[in-house]
Amino acid sequence: QVQLVESGGGLVQPGGSLRLSCAASGSIFSINDMGWYRQAPGKQRDLVARIVSGGSTNYADSVKGRFTISRDIAKNTVSLQMNSLKPEDTAVYYCNAHSRAGPWSGYREVWGQGTLVTVSS
Repeated sequence: QVQLVESGGGLVQPGGSLRLSCAASGSIFSINDMGWYRQAPGKQRDLVARIVSGGSTNYADSVKGRFTISRDIAKNTVSLQMNSLKPEDTAVYYCNAHSRAGPWSGYREVWGQGTLVTVSS
């Protein structure tokens, strides 16, 4: 069993910054990729940013140039630095990972419980 625990959400004014962190724990042999999704009220959950083991990243167009994802493979953590925040960034942010428990196990998708980010004056 693998658990993802997020931290760092909160209330911030437009133009401000926040840093989200996510730590994976449990039966982890390796993690292929980690990322962040977000879900605003009444909307679907969408990808914000993702980083794979080799370091390649991809971002939603709406956050390019403002958000930066980083990962510590040794610590099984992923962070999302969010700058120049806008009210439309308000959402619950979820950490996501694909991990496996052993060298012959398949990768399984895991979700965190979510952390609320509110951008408002």
